[in-house]
Amino acid sequence: MIKRRWLEMTWRDALFCHWPVDPAVVAGTLPDRLSVATHEGDAYLSVVAFAMDDIRPRRAPVGLSFPELNLRTYVEGPAGRGVYFYNLDAADPIGVAVARRLFALPYYRAEMDVTRPRSADSSGVAGGPDARDGPGAPVRFTSRRTHSGVPHARFDATYEPTGEAFAAEPGSLDAFLVENYRFYAQGNRLYRGEIAHEPWTLREATVDTRANTLFEANGFDRPDGDPIVRYAEPIEVGADRIRSVR
Repeated sequence: MIKRRWLEMTWRDALFCHWPVDPAVVAGTLPDRLSVATHEGDAYLSVVAFAMDDIRPRRAPVGLSFPELNLRTYVEGPAGRGVYFYNLDAADPIGVAVARRLFALPYYRAEMDVTRPRSADSSGVAGGPDARDGPGAPVRFTSRRTHSGVPHARFDATYEPTGEAFAAEPGSLDAFLVENYRFYAQGNRLYRGEIAHEPWTLREATVDTRANTLFEANGFDRPDGDPIVRYAEPIEVGADRIRSVR
């Protein structure tokens, strides 16, 4: 439960790619006060790509839209279990600058494009009424980090939902990986944020990945094996302001 909905937005065309890893792979990368969260003994590294649509303060008449790409893991922290972000690449130079300046969060500028074969609007977010009628068509997500002074990172993948829609069962691996309403990030101190939304509607999916250097950019070896892949249907999200962890 968030204290206040400072921001409201819609998340669309979300791709989740999850790799199981030994908890020791993650443990040494976490800041003090965070520890590895596991499911049946495994830690996970996840690449998550999605379009953030109509982001605006509550009741504001106009919002922003841009894609985001992150690498994350799952942790136990002072405020409870949550997600820990290694990077947050975004196609919003103003938002990236504000997040880095105020909180020193790991946001990085990137050139991004999210398109369906049928149409795309000028913002680069999957667009047009036909493209948003529902899941089914492939989505292509490309990202090239342009932020100076940090490791380069590229991502280029086409993904497509293939299975029936479902909600994650409580206690399941899917719930562990996607039903997270708190995040942590290490900047000039440890920060946390809270979000609120209905449970995700998920589908099994396929992904054709042509480039993904997020692991190397964050100091990881590429995990072995194929990831668990999920597509998520659009969801309305509220977000509280970011707070430092006391």
